[in-house]
Amino acid sequence: MFRLHPLRFSFVARQSIHFPPGKSANILRGAFGTIFRRIACVPHCPGARECELRASCPYARMFEPSALAGGPSGLADWPRPFVFRATHLDDCTLAAGSCFHFDLNLFDVRAPAAVAYLVLSFAQLALEGLGPGRGRAELAEVVQLDPAARIYDGQSFLLPQAVEPMSLSLEPAAERVERVRVRFVTPTELKSGQQLAGRPEFGVLAARIRDRLSTLRQMYDDGPLPIDFRAFGERAALVRMTRCDLGRVEVVRRSSRTGQVHPIGGFVGEAEYEGDLAEFVPYLRAAKWTGVGRQTVWGKGEVEVGT
Repeated sequence: MFRLHPLRFSFVARQSIHFPPGKSANILRGAFGTIFRRIACVPHCPGARECELRASCPYARMFEPSALAGGPSGLADWPRPFVFRATHLDDCTLAAGSCFHFDLNLFDVRAPAAVAYLVLSFAQLALEGLGPGRGRAELAEVVQLDPAARIYDGQSFLLPQAVEPMSLSLEPAAERVERVRVRFVTPTELKSGQQLAGRPEFGVLAARIRDRLSTLRQMYDDGPLPIDFRAFGERAALVRMTRCDLGRVEVVRRSSRTGQVHPIGGFVGEAEYEGDLAEFVPYLRAAKWTGVGRQTVWGKGEVEVGT
């Protein structure tokens, strides 16, 4: 079982707002982090890694989880407990009065205040402005998509208690599955050993999904996946790729904090696989929500699966 909160934030633009091509999630993530820290941290905070309050700090847990104790040993870059789903806003210019939304999948189901902090942060972000021109907006509604729950109506919180998370079963499909088609919806980069994989061979893809789900569970829910990792990987390596139709997307982001430029591109397209796949279909479907590979927090690595 894998659990998460699939949240949708809906807004009304009060001024014209533009999202550059390939940059919507990056814009949202950067501004969100700045405002979240302002709301959650004490004014004299020296930074999450040095702060004496880091163990109870919502900002440290959300944005700098490697500063906290109790995570997986040997993992230098711990995954942040959320991903954006905002590619539909790429290269969009929204006129004043337009309605728009983005989704955020939250994986921290052990922090009941996390959703409230998200709502407060994005309400403030909308007031201060979005996009390069800082066009202002108003947060109109926040809902959880599944199980359906209305959390915020634009003025007040509607649920007095914690929202029940969505649960994804990781049990093998009941029927035999011999073929799947995987669509890489957003730019994806997979590591194999210390190198980036040139193609999404199934053994690499399945292993990276397995590792991501297990690490997120260990840090933010009920612990790592209770499976034999090696045997899972050996079975995945037997699945063959029968078609690979991919293209490369080149996108870069500039850090507002350091000014450095970082590539956030990757491959998009489709691949087809054949083999004994019933065990792996639930993992592929879970990756739609979590993403897979590098830089998932910016919305990279979203996949969709068809059988």
